Amino acid sequence: MKRKVNAIWKGDGNEGIGVLSTQSGAISNMPYSFTTRFKNDDGKLGTNPEELIAAALSGCFNMKLAFVLNENGYNPDELATEAELTFIDGVITQIDMNLNGKVPNLNQSSFEDFANEAKNNCPISGVLNCRITLNTKLL
Repeated sequence: MKRKVNAIWKGDGNEGIGVLSTQSGAISNMPYSFTTRFKNDDGKLGTNPEELIAAALSGCFNMKLAFVLNENGYNPDELATEAELTFIDGVITQIDMNLNGKVPNLNQSSFEDFANEAKNNCPISGVLNCRITLNTKLL
C-alpha cells in the first residue's frame, strides 16, 4: 500500500501559510501555519503536524487492538482512544493515550494486556521516537 499527501507552503516560517490534502480526500486544503501550530489552542483555525501524528497513532492503535481482540476470541463493541501529544522545544517527547473500551466477556487485566500488545505493535507507534503511555478502562 502507498498513500500520498500533498503539502503546500507559501512564505516564511512565521507568517507563511500552508495547506494539506490527502489522497483519500478526507483532508482537503486543510490550512496549517505557525499560528495553527503554536497559537491556536482550540484548533479552529486549522491543523498542525503534531495533531495529525496523534490522530494517526490513536486510529492505528484502535484498529490494531480490534485485530488483537479478534485473534483472541473477543469482539469489541467500541474502542475510544484519546491521544495527547507533548511537543517541547521542537521535539515530540511523549504521547499519552487514554483508552475506554466496551468488550463483552473480557476482564480488565486481559484488556490491559491486549491493549499493550496493540500499542507495542501498531505500525505508527513503531516509527515514533517518543515515549508512548497507555491508560485503559474497560467499561
